[in-house]
Amino acid sequence: MGSEGFVVWFTGLSGSGKSTLAAMLAAEISQRGMHVESLDGDDVRTLLSKGLGYTREDRDVNIRRIGFVAKLVARSGGCAITAAISPYREIREEQRRSTGRFCEVYCECPIEVLQRRDVKGLYARVVSGEIKGFTGVDDPYEPPTAPEVVAHTDHESPQESLTKIIAKLESLGYLGHNGRLPETTKKGLVTPHGGELIDRFVRGEARQQFLERAAGMPRVKLDERGASDLELIGIGGYSPLKGFMAQRDYLHVLRERRLEDGLVWSVPITLAVTREGAERLVVGTEVALESPDGRVVGVLELSDSWIPDKELEAREVYRTTDETHPGVAYLKTTGDVYLGGEVWLLERPSAPQFPQYPRDPAATRALFEERGWRRIVGFQTRNPIHRAHEYLTKCAIEVTDGLLLHPLVGATKSDDIPVDVRMRCYEVLLEKYYPPDRVILALNPAAMRYAGPREAIFHALVRKNYGCSHFIVGRDHAGVGRHYGVYAAQRAFDDFSPGELGIEPLKFDAAFWSTVVEGMGTAKTAPGDASTRISLSGTQVREMLRAGRLPPPEFSRPEVAQILLEYTQRR
Repeated sequence: MGSEGFVVWFTGLSGSGKSTLAAMLAAEISQRGMHVESLDGDDVRTLLSKGLGYTREDRDVNIRRIGFVAKLVARSGGCAITAAISPYREIREEQRRSTGRFCEVYCECPIEVLQRRDVKGLYARVVSGEIKGFTGVDDPYEPPTAPEVVAHTDHESPQESLTKIIAKLESLGYLGHNGRLPETTKKGLVTPHGGELIDRFVRGEARQQFLERAAGMPRVKLDERGASDLELIGIGGYSPLKGFMAQRDYLHVLRERRLEDGLVWSVPITLAVTREGAERLVVGTEVALESPDGRVVGVLELSDSWIPDKELEAREVYRTTDETHPGVAYLKTTGDVYLGGEVWLLERPSAPQFPQYPRDPAATRALFEERGWRRIVGFQTRNPIHRAHEYLTKCAIEVTDGLLLHPLVGATKSDDIPVDVRMRCYEVLLEKYYPPDRVILALNPAAMRYAGPREAIFHALVRKNYGCSHFIVGRDHAGVGRHYGVYAAQRAFDDFSPGELGIEPLKFDAAFWSTVVEGMGTAKTAPGDASTRISLSGTQVREMLRAGRLPPPEFSRPEVAQILLEYTQRR
């Protein structure tokens, strides 16, 4: 690939997937080491073409401005990706003729499908008469006659469409063939999701000014999960989020597992209030956020307020509406109105337990840099670590520089082992059975959602923000009673390209003690059948502990088992 850049021009009706595919393509090209700039139609209208109307002449001026900037990027050796409706064939062909290396991608989707999707709510406003002159409805759209790529977004997955686009760019010679996943930045560590580690934690004099203003603001009290979410937004654990999701991001996440700009994000981060509570609030104003104990810990710049379809959310996120599922049960107990907007964190909602362990992404990244680590594997856990988990993490250390043991310390189910007990288990295990220079124990203040495959993606992206290049995914990650099916979480990663996730999943089979090899293994590495495998269920272990018996050493290290036995007997 030479020094000359190129332009990828996405065209298609509103809602056809242009922005989503453009963001996916930008992530992939960036991972290949090429400079890329994205020119989204909505952003251009706000900035570059502010003041232009929607006459044909104004639309043409808008496209020429986009094309001019795109050509500058290409001339400098970069890739310019445009994502604007650009409804008229003649002006698109004008851009093609004036651009040396040009690839047109037509996002083709029937109007009736777009009306059903209506992610931005625009088609409904057209039907109601609120919007006139809408492209594809009462204003013409002229499809390309010979685009380089046609993405059939009504029935192709985004990944399938992206694969077609990449293949075309490679065949044109615009991109070199490259299947490698670059895992690190020039500094060494992976970049945070979205390219920047968000910091919304206000300190010093600015914090005092916020607190003084907050005295006159209406207040919303956070529950335990909301408090955890506020902290993680503030410290950058949820980068690129700067606040609780507005409706458009929320709907995109539900339907596509992406933010409105196309960036992968699989779990909605929302703030729910009662209808009565919402009536006190005015969009465009600030709201003080209280911790569960009543302290003002944040400020919300309220930009959106709406009533969500919780049945839809339950089906999409948890794959069920059954209220025995802990995620659905929580969803049904929250307020009927969601609030969206950027937030500022003024202080941590709860006093950090175990302050000797880092809990912020900036802190873990600094530790990785200090140790010279570049390839770090993250391990999510909400339970004590038994022999199978130990085996998986040690296998992962073999192919990386070190392990981030990253237990979740936010809200979990009532029958989960308490945080203080779990931490003692982790400490004794690391002290006796892991090399100290290959493991960092840190805390993730998030609440557990039990969202299975979606939460596995979410957990990986959060660990990417903490500096991990790899992430362990087990056979029932973030599941509850095998609700999602064996290995469903692992398969979820196949829906996205490595470049757009930016973190590599390490997918492991279930591990067990094999009496044949007299050691740990999986079905891939140890011969035998069920009769030669020692692997206990959580129910079996709890029954043994309640009866005053230690689980066998093939299942749990005796020091860990003793801590769990003492806890169970106290209960």
